[in-house]
Amino acid sequence: MRMEDSKIHLFREVLSLRNYAPQTIKTYLKAVDQYNRFSSLQKPTQDSLYKFALEIKGKNLSFSHIKNSVMAVKLYSEIIFKQNLISDFLRGYRKERKLPDVMSIEEVKQVIDCIENLKHKTIISLIYSCGLRISECVNIKISDIDSKRMMIKIVQSKGNKDRYIPLSNKMLLLLRDYYKKYKPAEFLFEGQNEKYYSARSIQSILKKALDKSKITKHISVHSLRHSYATHLLEQGTDISIIQKLLGHKDIKTTLLYTQISKTQLTKINNPFDSF
Repeated sequence: MRMEDSKIHLFREVLSLRNYAPQTIKTYLKAVDQYNRFSSLQKPTQDSLYKFALEIKGKNLSFSHIKNSVMAVKLYSEIIFKQNLISDFLRGYRKERKLPDVMSIEEVKQVIDCIENLKHKTIISLIYSCGLRISECVNIKISDIDSKRMMIKIVQSKGNKDRYIPLSNKMLLLLRDYYKKYKPAEFLFEGQNEKYYSARSIQSILKKALDKSKITKHISVHSLRHSYATHLLEQGTDISIIQKLLGHKDIKTTLLYTQISKTQLTKINNPFDSF
């Protein structure tokens, strides 16, 4: 094993011992790999970390991506080289506040109806009907579905938290049809050569369905989660309940949907109408 590989292996082990989520470990390892490709220095320095952040920003990536990458290299430096680097240059960042595009209920149905493959239809339907993150969907196991209580258990999601999500009657019927045809063994959605389905494949499924449905909004798989939350709010669900369903740590994150909800905005009496 090369010296560099042994350091990465040790980094992975320590993150695992500290009970970091599998997706976080994967993200951190990728960031460290990107740093090693960018810098000729084996041991990160304050200057090389700063230049690495500039390199990422030059690729027009989000601030959260820059921050996560910097934090990953900082942690790598701390664990492997016993040195603490400073990331003060990230302080005071003026975050852009962009509202995500969401689909109407009719548009979501239109997209799902465009999907003919039963497995693909079940995946997209489940993500929307439960407001799932894509990583949560691919990690669901058969044992996580409780059809008697009509609940799905989301295990060790973002922030290493478990939560329960109610399962709709129609979704349960679709899941039963899917199970009879595909008979998954452990994970609900298995890949062709992997034990679980890939996130990239799910993104591809949605893109094809959007193309067929002729919907031109900027929609991603995560937009299904945004749409689910917005529709719940429009139907009168309390914001604190939506926070729990989505697994948000801070209610401020959930309050975003009050700025998107059509119901919330149309309650306003426009003064122009009083003319």
